Amino acid sequence: MPDPTALATVVVDRLAPDVVVLRVSGELDTTSSGSLTGPLDTHVTEGLRAVVVDLGGVRFLGSAGLEALVLGQQRASKAGVEFVVVASTRAALRPIEATGLDAVFTIVKSVDEATQRFSS
Repeated sequence: MPDPTALATVVVDRLAPDVVVLRVSGELDTTSSGSLTGPLDTHVTEGLRAVVVDLGGVRFLGSAGLEALVLGQQRASKAGVEFVVVASTRAALRPIEATGLDAVFTIVKSVDEATQRFSS
């Protein structure tokens, strides 16, 4: 259960042994973007097929949160890991679209949709 007093929390799940889901909730801004950067650094590794970042619980996505996503995407690309962002809420989609990052990220509307991408 996410900590309600934290600005942002990240819960790590696995869809499969080689597919990690980072479920993000709260506000991703300058003071809390490390909540996402740390797990991305830990879980984006060679040998993994994909990392899915679920922004479904994000109430605010600031520039530092976007930077964390871009750095995660770059790290994944270097490691040969597919990087998928789950974003369907206005709080998550609007900043991504406003900055043109919707052309950079693979974006799906739900974790279920991401799961279908990685079904064996």
